[in-house]
Amino acid sequence: MRNLLLFLILAYSVSSFGQEHAWVYLSDKPNSATALANPNTILTQKALDRKAAHNVAIDFKDVPVDESYITVIKAQPGITVMSKSKWFNALHVIGNPTDIMALNTLTVNGTAIVSSIDFADDNFDARISQNQDKHEFEASLTTFNYGNAANQAVMIGADDLHQHPNSYTGTGMTVAVIDAGFTNVSTMNGFQRLRDNGGILGGYDFVDRNTDVYAYTGNAHGTWVLSDMAGYLQDQFVGTAPDANYYLFRTEDAATETPLEESLWVEAAERADSLGVDVINSSLGYTTFDNPNYNYTPAEMDGNTAYITKGANIAFQKGILVVNSAGNSGSGSWQIVGAPADAAGVFSIGAVKADGTYASFSSRGSSAQPTQKPDVVAQGQANYIITTSDVVTTSNGTSFSSPIMAGGIVCLWQALPSLSNAEIMQLVRESASQYNAPDFFLGYGIPDLSLALAQGLSVSEFQNENLSLKIYPNPVSNQLTVQIPSQLEEARVRLYDVLGKKILDTKVTAINKTINTSTLSKGVYLVKIDSDGLSVTKKIIKN
Repeated sequence: MRNLLLFLILAYSVSSFGQEHAWVYLSDKPNSATALANPNTILTQKALDRKAAHNVAIDFKDVPVDESYITVIKAQPGITVMSKSKWFNALHVIGNPTDIMALNTLTVNGTAIVSSIDFADDNFDARISQNQDKHEFEASLTTFNYGNAANQAVMIGADDLHQHPNSYTGTGMTVAVIDAGFTNVSTMNGFQRLRDNGGILGGYDFVDRNTDVYAYTGNAHGTWVLSDMAGYLQDQFVGTAPDANYYLFRTEDAATETPLEESLWVEAAERADSLGVDVINSSLGYTTFDNPNYNYTPAEMDGNTAYITKGANIAFQKGILVVNSAGNSGSGSWQIVGAPADAAGVFSIGAVKADGTYASFSSRGSSAQPTQKPDVVAQGQANYIITTSDVVTTSNGTSFSSPIMAGGIVCLWQALPSLSNAEIMQLVRESASQYNAPDFFLGYGIPDLSLALAQGLSVSEFQNENLSLKIYPNPVSNQLTVQIPSQLEEARVRLYDVLGKKILDTKVTAINKTINTSTLSKGVYLVKIDSDGLSVTKKIIKN
């Protein structure tokens, strides 16, 4: 370390007329969702083939640095951009330290575009650190007063994601809300923050076939649902994904109940896929219709019969994470989870009260359904929403437990962008309160998204540089080898299909390390390995 006198002399001379090197780290990549949904626009076919051959995920690091951000920074006085890195989402700049530090204030469409600056000369970083007011730094972290919405966010750990040092509030993620009317979303104070941030990317009314998704005012269900994800009223209410981007699609005609609504839902899901949407929230369900000849039977809620259910399964195959309300038939004659929540590829959400106990109206699972339903639960009785007149009030229904959970999942996926929809769903299941003993009322229970994040951040090796774990061959045919370090006596190995169903639960040792996979169907599986408090999840392909 240079002595203080020398430091002051150099600092003065450089700040007066010298040029410094610095890395400017950018806050996000606004078009990352679209780019990742269309990887051929950012990677060559050879690169795509190589990644596929080695089971390497295409992730945020593959997306180029946003050109509009580069243009803004290049235009700043005294700044020269020398290089850019998509891996680090950073620019290498040269300039006067004062001019470089001024980049911290830059915004595009009201959003700050610089997350941090790192000088090549550590002395400048030290000086900045010493002069920075601690309280000012703390204030820069995401802090929300959730008001009445606190319980529904805290129950699932969404607040922990928001308050994480990296502020996982949905930034860069895109959600399609498929619902009924979106009355007053374009004018309400409850969505002013969302609009100011450019968070509403567009919408379409599939019922009336027009682009004015706000024109229909006969039902505000979509508005209420959206508020539980994207609503914000200072010190009164915060949704679970307030900084995500949203498309609003109306497919539900509240005046009637016909099979056409199923087809409109599938149309909306197809458009969501083409737009690069990450998550669909759908607080809709179909079982019986105005014309009883069209009615489904409970036996047809089998995960693959209803048209909308089959469409939802395709959406899952396309990589979208579909979150859907389980239904409100738990205390009626129908009782069980309806379509499309019966789909194996849909993450179906039941409802609990504020104290975490079962809400009697919440639709239940059935042994006739191919996977555990509901998947998980969130608060859906006496939960809070924002009405079309900006009043925070309570409402009931899995219609609201679904977006509360969907918003939390959006934030989780923001934190773990390299994981697939199936892997995110499984992480959430494993974090839930009764994962080891699911039932037809609460499914796997109430998730803890902060726990899911911790698990998701596990590296592909056990977290000790002296311990190596190997799983081979991958792809596998008849025999999988799980090689654990000799320091460990044994490890528990669990195998899940992509829908979260446990296929195998066994143990391996340093000597007995092979698992028979000859009877497995072809496809993708998740292997979870636990030993002495260490845990890792890997994906394998069965040929």
